[in-house]
Amino acid sequence: MATLYAGTSGFAYPAWKPGFYPDKLPAKKFLSHYGTRLNAVEANYTFRRLPTAAVLEKWVAETPAHFRFALKAHQRITHIDRLAVSEFTGIFFRAIDGLRVTGRLGPVLVQLPPNLMIDTARLEAFLAAAPDDIRLAFEFRHKSWFEESTYEILARHEAALCLAESEKIVVPERLTAPFVYFRLRKEEYSETERQEISDKVRGLVAGGRDVYAFFKHEDTPAGALHAEELLR
Repeated sequence: MATLYAGTSGFAYPAWKPGFYPDKLPAKKFLSHYGTRLNAVEANYTFRRLPTAAVLEKWVAETPAHFRFALKAHQRITHIDRLAVSEFTGIFFRAIDGLRVTGRLGPVLVQLPPNLMIDTARLEAFLAAAPDDIRLAFEFRHKSWFEESTYEILARHEAALCLAESEKIVVPERLTAPFVYFRLRKEEYSETERQEISDKVRGLVAGGRDVYAFFKHEDTPAGALHAEELLR
């Protein structure tokens, strides 16, 4: 049965008090409270550092069994090696294994730099080297990637084209995987826009696709509240 996983990009924001977090809730209890209201989070933590087993164990312990962590691929993979397979590729996937083996790992978001143009050979090699039991979503930020050759490679490996909203680039709504990954990045969403998102997500889940939808974190709890509304 397909599932909607909704949340925000990050959770450690004191500015969400008191609209989302209780006013007196200590920061060390943010994640556990978040997990009572939302069922997924996109963690930027892994973009800059490799998580220790202790960190992953803590995340798992503080959230319910149905909760999922979507992790951003390390910058070494995306911005330094620029998707070229290296020894670090394997190191990264081994570092996050604590979430995979406990069934708590959502997709890994591979967010490529805006100046990385299409290179289908490099994409193919990376997907061939990646573990086949980990969901991957690719956020391409150069428009050259939006070609049939890209979609064909993604579909063959059941990897998703990340449907990310941006003022700089329009991402085609191509579905290439058994799951869909939305990054909802607008500063504000009207009630009409939120209803349109809800209708779209409902159709995708009814059609058998898991959906991961992450609103942008801001200085207000609006994104978290929108995610909670979407789950309802």
